[in-house]
Amino acid sequence: MIDAALAERTTTVHRAFGLRMASRIPLPELPLSGDGTAEEAADVTIGTADPGPLRAELEAAGSNFSLTRDGSRFLFLIPETAVFCIDEGRQVTVAPLPGADGEKVRVYLLGTCLGALLMIRGLLPLHGSAVVIGGRAYAFVGDSGAGKSTLAAAFVGMGHRLVSDDVVAVAAGADGGPVVMPAYPQQKLWRESLDGLGIHAAPYRTIYRETEKFAVPVAESFFAEPVPLAGVFELTRSDGEAMGVSPLPVLERLRVMLQHTYRHALIPRLGLADWHFRAASGIASRVSVGRLWRPLAGFTARELAETLIRYNQRGELRA
Repeated sequence: MIDAALAERTTTVHRAFGLRMASRIPLPELPLSGDGTAEEAADVTIGTADPGPLRAELEAAGSNFSLTRDGSRFLFLIPETAVFCIDEGRQVTVAPLPGADGEKVRVYLLGTCLGALLMIRGLLPLHGSAVVIGGRAYAFVGDSGAGKSTLAAAFVGMGHRLVSDDVVAVAAGADGGPVVMPAYPQQKLWRESLDGLGIHAAPYRTIYRETEKFAVPVAESFFAEPVPLAGVFELTRSDGEAMGVSPLPVLERLRVMLQHTYRHALIPRLGLADWHFRAASGIASRVSVGRLWRPLAGFTARELAETLIRYNQRGELRA
């Protein structure tokens, strides 16, 4: 049986990652497209279903992550949560499992499921955050806990605008150059980051009830239009107190794109290894790519932001 809390009686249309999404699942994180009605054609539809048939299809395929129907359908199972199904990059079906936490189902829908959808539709999702500086987008990528969202929040606090948090969707622009498609006006920040930035956590809800990570709306500081990607910076902890920026050689640029693709373990399961290499190398050849070092100890997000701005102003990282 479908959880009533996950299914609306009406369809609401949202916009994120350059896509109009007509959803029967409440998605309060996403901005409405127009008046939020389904009168205009949507790029993607999102609905619900009972999990039984989709689980049986996965079991027949022999894996919890499978392409079926000659590669036109991708299904995956998150245990104790839901089965997700993407048909031809246009239709998403969510089948919650009995007793699933509705909030957790929605987190996976907006995370892993949308990451797979973007790849199927030919957009490269980088695992990071992006802000607009001087009319161009700069993305910060890195391992979990590297401080990507915190650095982006520091830039927002300095008056810059957020384009995306957690997933940076890169598409080809009209001239073939990489363009970041805006995600939605929310950041995910740990309490430690909020404290360091001087932001009180009280008004915000946690992402999961058992964590100290908060959903922080940034509607007034959100850049809602596609913006050219100018640089990608790998955020790395230094061995000591060093802080700075260094450009990367060609092969290292490609490694950054490949390694920090969002949910990159899905790529072979989607049959997109060749596409992934072409997309990553194309972006790496057209933008500045550098490494941004931060100290192991202390809260240095603002200092890192100022360091990056100074390097950018000198043009030391331009391709």
